[in-house]
Amino acid sequence: MVHARILGIAGYLPHRVETNDDLAAENPDWDMQRIAGKTGIVSRHIAADGETSLDLGLQASQRLLERNIVELAAIDYVIVCSQTPDRWLPSDACVVQHRLGLGTHVGAFDFRLGCSGFVCGLQLAKALVETSAARNVLLITGETYSKLVHPKDRTVRALFGDGAAATLVGIAEAEQTCIGPFVTGTDGSGAQCLTVPSGGFRLPKSDATAIEHTDATGSIRSDDHLFMDGQAIFAFALNQVPKLVTELLGKAGLAKQDIDWWVFHQANRFMIENLAICCGLEPSRVVYAMENVGNTVSASIPLAIEQSLADGKIQPGHKLALVGFGVGLSWNACVLQW
Repeated sequence: MVHARILGIAGYLPHRVETNDDLAAENPDWDMQRIAGKTGIVSRHIAADGETSLDLGLQASQRLLERNIVELAAIDYVIVCSQTPDRWLPSDACVVQHRLGLGTHVGAFDFRLGCSGFVCGLQLAKALVETSAARNVLLITGETYSKLVHPKDRTVRALFGDGAAATLVGIAEAEQTCIGPFVTGTDGSGAQCLTVPSGGFRLPKSDATAIEHTDATGSIRSDDHLFMDGQAIFAFALNQVPKLVTELLGKAGLAKQDIDWWVFHQANRFMIENLAICCGLEPSRVVYAMENVGNTVSASIPLAIEQSLADGKIQPGHKLALVGFGVGLSWNACVLQW
């Protein structure tokens, strides 16, 4: 039986860095020391005008392909996960095929999932490889949420950063290195908790949607901007993620101590610390990688893995639990052996 594994990961971050000092200078009434203490974020990368998540994803892909893990002709599927695509159509994945010089035999599609998107993409890539529909799948996850955020929205401005990651999924040489099992879930009743109200066909952008308003926290936004109900998202995560972890371990036949590294969606430090406590995890085995990049949404887990590899934390043979949760509301988790 064919088994799939991750063959490589490469990230890419925009050149521009926005620090907490920058935000404090721009917004003297923002308590950046308190915000940083909770989020664990001191800086984030911001895409330039005209620079899109597709651009970031292509840069990440080039970095990955430069390692010559497989021949270019051996890549036969492209999956792109982004909520900030270049355009409504065609799909970014089709553009990736052309821009990277991949063959016309390549299958390609996009899907729009956020914080749990990487784990979902892994599940799709695994299915393609293990059913012999593809040999090597290029999975790109990337976001430019900064383009959705109102500059005076203190609830999200300091939280999100832009970035992308490219992950190559192919055939495993040994079953021990395979990806899975997976646990997934969705609760669309919470769709309004993290959303951009306008801009789609349900509520097209207009003069009315562009009207700005100030909420009880002093944050300013319009219906054209990202809205997040932070308290609702926090409550959702603390309720759902511990159950997700328990179900994942049961499905994998593993105990908590069998996992070398817990790689959560890098929402913010306060969130992950509380999740680790609720799940009863050993703090030293939990990955934190948001300090200098912020919450990069669908790119956060692969960027955290790449950083942990660079730091020498993740080693061959280590078992990883990847846990994504957020916008949708949705949650996905899997176990894999590096």
